[in-house]
Amino acid sequence: MSSTFDVTQYSVVLVSTGSQQEAEAIATSLVKSQLAACVSIVPVSSIYTWQGELCQEPEWQLIIKTDLSQFPALEAKIQELHSYEVPEVIVLPIIAGSSTYLNWLSGQLKRSEE
Repeated sequence: MSSTFDVTQYSVVLVSTGSQQEAEAIATSLVKSQLAACVSIVPVSSIYTWQGELCQEPEWQLIIKTDLSQFPALEAKIQELHSYEVPEVIVLPIIAGSSTYLNWLSGQLKRSEE
């Protein structure tokens, strides 16, 4: 593989869930289906307004490493598996990264041409 990348094709997607089990189920599905190369799961405390009420809840943050070309299928899978009425699905572009890591990341994902 070439060591030069258009790093803007890679992204991190953030998704919060209400339980560790749900986070693990979504992460496992995304990696098994090659929509994500890796998903890190971190416990967080979220403060937000929902239906006019201030809420403070423990959540689990998924940090999903993927290729932007995978986003439509990745988002559809998250919507299918997620229990929230309005799940957080936020894409952050990767603007720079280690070529060895990006090589690995690329090799773990479905090819968009397939």
